[in-house]
Amino acid sequence: MRHWRWCVPALAALLACASSGSTDSSNPPPTGTGGLHVAGNRLVDSLGDTVQLRGFDHSGTEYACAQGWGIFDGPSDSAAVAAMASWHANAVRLPLNETCWLNLNGVNATYAGASYQQAITDYVGRLNRAGFYVILDLHWAAGGGAIALAQTPMADRDHSPEFWRQVATTFKDNGRVLFDLFNEPYPDNNSDTPEAWRCWKDGGTCAGMSYQAAGMQELVTAVRSTGATNVILLGGVEYSAGLSGWLSHKPSDPTGNLAAAWHIYKGGWCNTVTCWDSTAAPVAAQVPLVLGEIGQDDGGSSFVTGLMNWMDTRKGGYLAWTWNVWGSAYDLISSYDGTPSSYGQTYQTRFGS
Repeated sequence: MRHWRWCVPALAALLACASSGSTDSSNPPPTGTGGLHVAGNRLVDSLGDTVQLRGFDHSGTEYACAQGWGIFDGPSDSAAVAAMASWHANAVRLPLNETCWLNLNGVNATYAGASYQQAITDYVGRLNRAGFYVILDLHWAAGGGAIALAQTPMADRDHSPEFWRQVATTFKDNGRVLFDLFNEPYPDNNSDTPEAWRCWKDGGTCAGMSYQAAGMQELVTAVRSTGATNVILLGGVEYSAGLSGWLSHKPSDPTGNLAAAWHIYKGGWCNTVTCWDSTAAPVAAQVPLVLGEIGQDDGGSSFVTGLMNWMDTRKGGYLAWTWNVWGSAYDLISSYDGTPSSYGQTYQTRFGS
């Protein structure tokens, strides 16, 4: 999401929530039927039944470590996961930071490298045992010698392929984990142009960028080089709202397990039914479509309700931004015990229906 969330004050975040992410096994095993794969334009489980992902993002693991004060923003223990499960959702999207995972460029080592990787792995395990599918998302990246402290137009060739090789190696035997290769691409100065889509697929030297980009084909190849067959999600241009060139630039994948990621906010790009019908519907007709982020910040819910209804007719997934207590209009909860905000009540009611 392209918002202020990365400016959360470190002290307030520490007081509210830094969590160790230690291992525990108190959650029961999931009752689901194993990992997901792509069948036509649906995500299906091992029995061939369609799975519609419905849940929320839990932000924090993209910024806390890079800012040097923790790993999570909000609790990540079994009680916190149980609060999530009480909403009857089935999916959680977890944003990651490549600098922290790879322990690069002077990032605080207390919250990076093996510590970060173990905390993420343990949290994924807790979520899986509670019945959740988990989407791991490369949210913040930075080329060269920089710490990833904000969103960038594309993944970088310096570090992002290695990030995905390592993440894929870690989770390749877990089909309940999906890989969202890059959060919100916006190459060619945030345009929906032939150059933007060329960069999106092939990377390299791109208009409006000062570093060598890692294109989606390169990242798909990095994941598959490990033997991982996990479902891969690919967000389009214009902060993942633009899908006009998705089908014509779809990367090659020997497993066929590619799905489209989409981010739609009321105040953002492609926020009309006309746009959904003209650019997203053709994609949803051919591959699974998952709204990795959905939001409305004006105190209402009619926009997101209409969008979720549109997705339901296509069995498309949607994950609301965000399971955090920031004091923002996008907070789904007023407390990490799962108490919904007035905005979050819309989603809690739908997930429970």
